[in-house]
Amino acid sequence: MTAASPGIEVTDLVRVYRGGKAGSRHALDGISFTVRRGETVGLLGPNGAGKTTLARVLSTLLTPTSGRVRVAGYDVVAQARQVRASIGLVLGGERGLYGRLTADQNVRYWAAMCGLGRREGRQRTREVLRELGLAEHADRPVERFSRGMLQRVHLARALVADPAVLVLDEPTAGMDPNAAFGFVELVRQLQERGTTILLTTHDMREAQELSHRVVLLDQGRIVAAGRPAELLSGLAEHRVVSVAAAPAGAVERLAAAGGTGTAVLDRSGELRCTVSGTHQLARTLAVLGEAGCTGISISTPGLDDVYRSLIPDREFSVR
Repeated sequence: MTAASPGIEVTDLVRVYRGGKAGSRHALDGISFTVRRGETVGLLGPNGAGKTTLARVLSTLLTPTSGRVRVAGYDVVAQARQVRASIGLVLGGERGLYGRLTADQNVRYWAAMCGLGRREGRQRTREVLRELGLAEHADRPVERFSRGMLQRVHLARALVADPAVLVLDEPTAGMDPNAAFGFVELVRQLQERGTTILLTTHDMREAQELSHRVVLLDQGRIVAAGRPAELLSGLAEHRVVSVAAAPAGAVERLAAAGGTGTAVLDRSGELRCTVSGTHQLARTLAVLGEAGCTGISISTPGLDDVYRSLIPDREFSVR
């Protein structure tokens, strides 16, 4: 990494996908942000927000339409080779691994692609597999691995060249809770070493626990950015009332009653109502009680509430 340079520096980045039935589409529309050296920034946003496009631009898999992007002090277009030597990319899922090859072979192959010599590549492969708890599985084909183990191989591959910057694109997507917890602990170890990390995720709790700062992206634009505590400060007087299995009509009752908080019913059937002040809290609890709700809990807001307040639900919209 060049002296005193940020880990990642994005300035007025635009990425346009051209052609197709829908014509041109701005996946990224003039975004700017910086990730300082040794910092972890969480990138949050719905499907189609531009998170994966950004990860691919940072890793030189895509070129910007306009704007400037620098990784470890190097320009992703003019100095692409130096960028590739400075960055590690971890994609969610099983993409990028050769199923019939062993974990050792997959990582050694990538070490060679990164320019490491045979001896150094073999040594670094042994080191990262041991650090990630894969040493005893090094000679097994990765097609036999669990989702959590596959993600460890992805991380080993990304770390084998000792990158200054690590981009984690939905690294725990599809993992069971135990595997996801283990992966988060690995990220904490990398943070302690001073690795610069950009984490794209849908997991608000994961982002809140791991990120020094977060950036909320929607439709290719940044809608909010800051430390989790800063983003939550606007909700300091708020409380979240939750009902795990709300009876039919509970949301409508709250809306009709007036003087209550804003209620949302998610796809699992959980009702979440954000209230401000003791009067709204008392009124909301009274209406929920009249509606026959049980198992009511009250908590302070989290990043998921910030997310809901800034980004509308377009899950079933077509873009």
